[in-house]
Amino acid sequence: MRIKLVEIEIIVLSILMWSGTHGQSVSFESYDQPIPGSSLQMRMVAVPSGQFLLGSPKTESNRREDEGPQRNLTIEAFWMGAFEVTHDQLNVYLHDAGISQNVVADAVTRPSPQYVDLSWGMGKQGGFPANSMSQKTALMFCRWLYEKTGHFYRLPSEVEWEYACRAGTTTAYFFGHDAADLEQYAWFRGNSGNVYHPTGLKEPNPWGLYDMLGNVMEWTLDHYLPESYEREELVLVPKAVKGTYPKVLRGGSFEEGAADLRSASRFHSDPQWNRRDPQIPKSKWWLTEAKHAGFRVVRPLKSPSEEEIRLFFDSFLK
Repeated sequence: MRIKLVEIEIIVLSILMWSGTHGQSVSFESYDQPIPGSSLQMRMVAVPSGQFLLGSPKTESNRREDEGPQRNLTIEAFWMGAFEVTHDQLNVYLHDAGISQNVVADAVTRPSPQYVDLSWGMGKQGGFPANSMSQKTALMFCRWLYEKTGHFYRLPSEVEWEYACRAGTTTAYFFGHDAADLEQYAWFRGNSGNVYHPTGLKEPNPWGLYDMLGNVMEWTLDHYLPESYEREELVLVPKAVKGTYPKVLRGGSFEEGAADLRSASRFHSDPQWNRRDPQIPKSKWWLTEAKHAGFRVVRPLKSPSEEEIRLFFDSFLK
C-alpha cells in the first residue's frame, strides 16, 4: 500500500516529538557510544527535559529579525554529542567497505570521494571537526550509525540545538552577556587564526557540551525561513523540504565575530557554498566553500519503530 505524503509527515512529527509508543524506556544517563569498526567513541550527554525561550528579546544587542518572536517551548529529554563529529569519526563511515555509492539501491550510501582537500589544510587526524559536507552527508552518517548500532541517531532540530546550547540560561551567550568572555568557550574570528581547532579545547557550556559556539557551525534538520518563529508548526516540527538550500545551521564558526556567536543566532546554507565544485553536476555531498560547516548528533530518549525510522530518513534524504 502506498503511503501518502501527509502520512509520512505525521510519522516524522511523532519521531521528532517522541510521542510514539514503540520505544522502550532506557536509563537516562550520559554514555559513550563506540563507533563500530574503530576504537573511537562518541560521548553522548543526557540533556534533560524542560522549558525555555526560543529566540532573542528585542532588547538584545546585535539581534536580527529572524530570531523572533520569542516562543516559550517545552522540550523532551534527549542525548546530544558532547563534541562536534570529527574527521576521524566521519572517516570510519567514509571508508566502510560494506557500503557502496548506489544511491538508488542502498539505504546507506557512501559519499563520492572529495575532489580536493576540503579541510583546506586545517587538520584531519586528532580530533579536528569534520567540515565541508552538505546536510545530506551529515544525515547519511546518522543513518549509517543507526544501522551499525541500532540506536536512532539524527541531526538536532533547530529548537533542540538552541535549547541544548542555552543549557538553562537566558543571556545572549550561555556564559552571560559579556562578549569579552567568549574566548574561554569558543574559537571565533577573534582568536582562531582563521582555522578550526580540535574539539573540546575550550570550556563547555553548563550541560557539558563543547564548542556549541564557534569552531564549526552545525547542521540542523530545519529548512530555513526568516519568519519560521511566527508559525508554531514550523518551530516545533521541521519539515523535510527537498533541496540543499537554505538549511539552518547554528553556533557560528571560527570565521564569525562575537556578535554572531550569540545563542540565538541563525545561519543558513547558500548555493555559493559550492561555487568552486569542478564536478558536473555539482556534488550533493561536499561543499567547497563550507569549510566552516560541521555537525553533531542527537538521540531521542525513546526510539521510534524501525518503520518510522526508515520513513524519517527516506523523507529527509529524498
